[in-house]
This record gives sequence, structure tokens and C-alpha cells, in this order.
Amino acid sequence: MQEYLTKERLTSFIQAAFQEDVGEGDHSTLAAVPADQPGKAQLLIKEPGVIAGLELAKMIFHFHDPELQVETQVADGQTVGPGQIGFWVTGKAASILTTERLVLNCMQRMSGIATKTKAMHALIQHTNARLLDTRKTTPNFRMLEKWAVSIGGGKNHRFALYDMIMLKDNHIDFAGGISRAITAAKTYLQREELDLKIEIETRSLDEVREVMRVGGVDIIMLDNMDVPTMKEAVRMIGGRYETEASGGIDEQRIVPIAESGVDYISVGALTHHVKSLDISLKAVRSPQQTAD
Repeated sequence: MQEYLTKERLTSFIQAAFQEDVGEGDHSTLAAVPADQPGKAQLLIKEPGVIAGLELAKMIFHFHDPELQVETQVADGQTVGPGQIGFWVTGKAASILTTERLVLNCMQRMSGIATKTKAMHALIQHTNARLLDTRKTTPNFRMLEKWAVSIGGGKNHRFALYDMIMLKDNHIDFAGGISRAITAAKTYLQREELDLKIEIETRSLDEVREVMRVGGVDIIMLDNMDVPTMKEAVRMIGGRYETEASGGIDEQRIVPIAESGVDYISVGALTHHVKSLDISLKAVRSPQQTAD
């Protein structure tokens, strides 16, 4: 697992999600289903994609009811198709019903993200560029969205504001320019005794030249540049700094950008512009229930 996927964080997320969805009680289930009635359900996949969130689903089931048994039929990151079964879950029918929506909400979105990530990653496999996610995530769901990117073959960029310095255009403008922004960042890290990478955004070849003149950064972002400009920027940098292409990159633009020689390509659409995968949890009725 990624370093941000700690037991404490996952437990906290699941607990908050149940509080939001169940609150004082799942009255529909409490009213209709006897507490001790056994049940079985299957995760049915309805369209092609990449499955993600199976490990999380097991955590959710076991958090609510440790006696629920989950038998997975596929693995996170596996390509799946319509009609496939993702897992079987058996135990108290009431527990299955109460956990159903939380499991599906997480898995549908995570699988959609993993599916898009794998498709975009496949487009640039012939290059050395790596596909990155961004902080353009759903509040309080970032951990799972970045997990899904990782499952789909992408690389996680910084997790949050605290684990890297990224000087974007607004930071630079408010700071009074590239030189002042870099100098201030280096002074801050030294004063606070922090060991963080510094990335800086550039919008033109002139800004790339200025960053190289000032120095003291780890990554130069090439933001919203056309491919010829990006190629020239990569040539100018000459491997002295890592490079990241950014800015509205989609399936149509990613291949020539990857072929420009950049080290990384960040795509916000991996998490903010995806379609959830169509999957559902269906009860498996016993012969006795069918007869009734």
C-alpha cells in the first residue's frame, strides 16, 4: 500500500462514512429484515473497466460486521467485463444491506478512476514519461482517489500541501516573481528545518531560463505550453532538473507531450473528470426464499 494508506486513516474514513450514511440506524433494514437472517450477495460487474476498491470493500464489511465473509473472484487492478463477479459476501443479511451503498459508492468511483488511469497510462508506455495525479480531488475522498490512480498504473504526485513545495503562478505573482519566490522558499525550508522538494511552474521559455539562472529547485513544471515550446524547454533544461508537463492534458494531447521528453505528465482529469464504473451488489436468494 501507499504510505498515506494507514490503518488509522482508513478506519477514520470508514467510521465517518458510516456516520454520514447510517446515523442512528438503517431503519429500512431494521424494519424489513430479521437481525439473525443469513444472506449472500455478489458484486456484479456491468461494463468493461479496471476494478478497484476490493481491499477497501473487505475493510468496510469487516468494520461493520467482523463475521461477514468476503470471497474475492478478481483482484484490484484487473481488467474486468460485463457479467463477471467481483466477490461473494456472506453473513447476516442485515449487515450486507447496511454496508452495500458505502461499498458500491467507493468501488464505483475508484474503478472509474483506475479505468481512466490505465487507459491514459497505456497511451504513453512507449515513452519514459510517467503519469501523475493532482490535488484536484473530492474533499475527504482524496486518499481513495489517489489509491485508485495507483491501482490503475499511475504515479501519485504530492498527497497534500504539507509534503512538497509547489510554487504555482499565483505564488510567483504574489511573491513578486520567480527569483523572490524561490529564494523565499529556500529560506523557509532552512528556517523550519524541513526537507521538502521544490517544484516551480513556468509559463514560457523566458521563465524556464530564469528558473535555471536562479537554481535551487528540483522540478520545473511546463504549464500550458504547446509541444514545440515544451520540446525546446526540455532541450534547454538538459536533464539538470526533472520536468513536468501540466495544463488541460487529455487523451488527444498526451502522446505528443510524452514524446517531447518530459519526465512527468500531471492530469487532473484522472480524478476530477471520470465516469464511475457500473457495478452493483445483488442478493443471492436461497431455494427456500425463492419458493416462498
